[in-house]
Amino acid sequence: MPRYLITHPKGKQGEDILVEDPDLTLTIQGDWAVLADPQGPCLALPAHAGATITRIDEQPEE
Repeated sequence: MPRYLITHPKGKQGEDILVEDPDLTLTIQGDWAVLADPQGPCLALPAHAGATITRIDEQPEE
């Protein structure tokens, strides 16, 4: 299941968030990063916020 870690630069408003949802997709729409599920957008972050979104994939067990 993909997870997305959203981190904000030091000194900026916002807490780091780990989003876990198997149906979630990340798209870029203009200057916005949009996380959406089949029902529609769940979270949108503007580019000027300086947040970083990192996809974290589960590693298969050996």
